[in-house]
Amino acid sequence: MMDLLLRPRIIIDAVDPADIDALVEIHAAGFRRGWSADEIDGLVADKTVTGHVLRRESPFGTRRPQGFILVRTVAGEAEVLTIAVAPGARGRGYGRLLMEEALRALYRELVPEVFLEVDENNASAVSLYRSLGFVEVGRRKGYYADGKGPGGTALVMRLQLR
Repeated sequence: MMDLLLRPRIIIDAVDPADIDALVEIHAAGFRRGWSADEIDGLVADKTVTGHVLRRESPFGTRRPQGFILVRTVAGEAEVLTIAVAPGARGRGYGRLLMEEALRALYRELVPEVFLEVDENNASAVSLYRSLGFVEVGRRKGYYADGKGPGGTALVMRLQLR
């Protein structure tokens, strides 16, 4: 019984401006070029962007972000701008929980389809998206160029919600 009381609770809620520094840290750990506080703050403030943050609530009441997703919706289409999970929190299904929450919100908003781009070499992300029903609809060669080489190819993936 004591174990249940000490188990952290998972909470997914809207991104709060107070989360920005933690989101910058999480994003930087997951991508070759992390986004700055100004970039994330600008997206969070954008009325076309919805952000969800996943928190683990400790028995002591702390709720530090463990991952987040940002989705832009324009003209009836949605695009996953980014999704990232803190390195120490990976492998626990948090990315799936964030995607499912974002997809439920888009479905409630009657958005018919959602797109995303993912590095073709990111096997765990590609597998997650395919398991959620996303299909490849295009490729962008050199999309992930960093000035040190040709850069990786992005898979463009789409999910029909309606």
